[in-house]
Amino acid sequence: MIYDILIIGGGIVGLATALKLKENNQDLKIALVEKEKELATHQTGNNSGVIHAGVYYKPGSLKALNCRRGYELLTAFCNREKVKYDLCGKLIVATSEEELPRLENLWERGQQNGLTKIKKLTGEEISEYEPHAKGVAAIHVPYTGIIDYKEVCKKYAEIFQTRFGGEIFLGEKITEILPTKKGANVLTETRELTTKLIINTAGLYSDKVAKLNQPELNVRIIPFRGEYHEVKEEKRHLVKNLIYPVPDPNFPFLGVHFTRMINGGIEAGPNAVWAFQREGYKKTAFRADEFWESLAWPGFRKVMGKYWKVGLGEYYRSYNKAALVKALQKLVPEIQHDDIHPGGAGVRAQACDRSGGLIDDFLITEDKFILNVLNAPSPAATASLAIGETVAAKALKKLESFRTSKQHEFINNN
Repeated sequence: MIYDILIIGGGIVGLATALKLKENNQDLKIALVEKEKELATHQTGNNSGVIHAGVYYKPGSLKALNCRRGYELLTAFCNREKVKYDLCGKLIVATSEEELPRLENLWERGQQNGLTKIKKLTGEEISEYEPHAKGVAAIHVPYTGIIDYKEVCKKYAEIFQTRFGGEIFLGEKITEILPTKKGANVLTETRELTTKLIINTAGLYSDKVAKLNQPELNVRIIPFRGEYHEVKEEKRHLVKNLIYPVPDPNFPFLGVHFTRMINGGIEAGPNAVWAFQREGYKKTAFRADEFWESLAWPGFRKVMGKYWKVGLGEYYRSYNKAALVKALQKLVPEIQHDDIHPGGAGVRAQACDRSGGLIDDFLITEDKFILNVLNAPSPAATASLAIGETVAAKALKKLESFRTSKQHEFINNN
């Protein structure tokens, strides 16, 4: 079988892209290849399940634009397909006077991003929304919601396959990409697939897939593990919905927070530590080759030099529960040491350039027969359908250029 498009990676971005391509042109022959035996196994299946509204992101950035567009598309999709979600709202709480300018900046960003219903709160007004939270001021973001993104992925996949006739191959790890005159042959451990165009949405291994065709790629994926704790059942009343701190604008992580989950329970965390393995979900996870790959990347060494104090603080909270509790108590003072216990963890695929920049925005690169989605961290799940639209549009434009160039070649040869 010769495919028009082959998508590598079965997370939420890959599935949304597949869906949007088929919505645009049902006649396209599209296959999605995933190395795991299930879809949404990594970033998508291990996040906190938040529908982000777009308050954090620089106005005009791909994150801001895709988050707002994606938010509307996602909620409309869930309403139409009967996928459960809850727009419960959240608080962003300043716990000190020093954080007030940053909180004000977030409010201004929210306004510029179209979030006209966000509301400033005084310290006294915080208790009206979260009776057990404390701070000097806060912003209430009523747009924010909670959802199970694995359920969203199941529905994306179901529609792609059953309504549109798309194909999904599970348990197929890509080993080689061989360029041809008409596209590429993609080799897995068990089969060979021929395609005109590749879309790389491989998440934690997106740079590895890109390097199969672009050996001099100037971006590397650095894995950061986020470790969550769970609030025990009898103390869940301390958190009604979502309580977040004011983030550090120089660091691409939101800080420890409280999140109510769509299927019950309250998560506390995560911290953000460099993982010594791309799929390093445990503290003990270590792969020598991936560890040295990260450490050898000059951009990451510069990041380590710049953020070593922040990084040590994250590791300290990872191994010292008392330090984590102390950080959580800034938001909810009543939380005690025995009120939380270890939960799950996720690993974020953070793109880092050679000069030492942790890339904050979505990053999509193009080559002759491949589109690479090289940075799609939060809010990528919220923005999945919007990112899918963007990538699908680029893919369709490429296919059209292939067709046009072949027509010109035919005319010139005759």
